[in-house]
Amino acid sequence: MKALSEQLSELAERSRKVEDVVTAAREDNRARLETKQRELQKSVAEGKAKADQQITAARETERKRWHALHTSVDQWFAELRADEKKRRAERDVHKAQHRADMLEEDAVNTINLALYVLDQAEYAVIDAVIARADADDLAQHKS
Repeated sequence: MKALSEQLSELAERSRKVEDVVTAAREDNRARLETKQRELQKSVAEGKAKADQQITAARETERKRWHALHTSVDQWFAELRADEKKRRAERDVHKAQHRADMLEEDAVNTINLALYVLDQAEYAVIDAVIARADADDLAQHKS
């Protein structure tokens, strides 16, 4: 397992990449966005495989909880993408504008979810650091 500081650095790097996507969107650089989308598809698959591997290594109760969470999130995103593929074929301007509005709302909601999960991650990191300090203190007093 990676050190917490290493994971946080990776998270910061990923955040910078999301900012690049937003910049490309502002510049209306469709080719760049489509390239980034293909890269992200690969990254998502790799991330899922990595998470599945870590879940496999977890204790049984943790494994079940994490697996259920990952499955739920994967299903939610798969449904969003399937709906988008279906609607992308439509050529009606009103429908296209409505679809764009819905996808923008999905993006906002996904970012809000990510921020919520980051808060939860920060809380988990603090819990882990405090637990480690408590364990170290107990070990020193037992010696």
